[in-house]
Amino acid sequence: MRSLGGQTTRKEIRREIREHSDKISEQIVDEQRMSKKSGFMYHPFLYRFNFAIKHLIAAEFINTEDNRNLELSEKGRSVDLDQFDASRDVRAISESDFIVEKESSDKTHLHEDDEESWRGELLKALSKMHPQKFELFSRGLLTKMGVDIDESVGVQYISDGGLDGFGYITSDDFRTTRVALQAKRWDRKVSSPEIDKLRGAMDKYNAEYGIFITTSDFTREAMRVTKSGTRIGLLR
Repeated sequence: MRSLGGQTTRKEIRREIREHSDKISEQIVDEQRMSKKSGFMYHPFLYRFNFAIKHLIAAEFINTEDNRNLELSEKGRSVDLDQFDASRDVRAISESDFIVEKESSDKTHLHEDDEESWRGELLKALSKMHPQKFELFSRGLLTKMGVDIDESVGVQYISDGGLDGFGYITSDDFRTTRVALQAKRWDRKVSSPEIDKLRGAMDKYNAEYGIFITTSDFTREAMRVTKSGTRIGLLR
């Protein structure tokens, strides 16, 4: 949280851990298991992460009003991380509050279960799509984002220059930006060479911005390379 300015969201913290942590691997963050209760896939890390946040809030290292937007307290900002001990500095203080907080905790977990189930259902539906239909779906998503699609590029399946879509978006100051789309209905993670391929196709069409959409995920290296050179947004 310090590296993010001390005030951020749970989502941003998870993203920071996944992309940059040298203590928690992306394999741990991305691990999925099937719920015996619902039959949907879920991420064990998400529950461990939220449990840790609850302890830090209870021990007054983090302040929050809505349980989503988080801010380091004065105690959290000044703690010496080299001397920090979770059992001594957090659990010894927070666990006594957890009996009182159990009902609120259960409600939060129910919400997270619903969110994971909804995401699981959506991914299951998308993964069953034919690759060509997924490309069309992705182009429709770009249209909803305000991109004026050029129908002459993409979804031709032969000699389309490596793009699954291309279009233009006009900003408030009437500046037009060329946008390139790559869509992969994959189970495996998208690696950095795939990002390089998109960047090469963008150069061919002089695109200033790229969007890569996948049903799977991106490796840390893929995320890293998108931050240098041509701007590329990742959607999963």
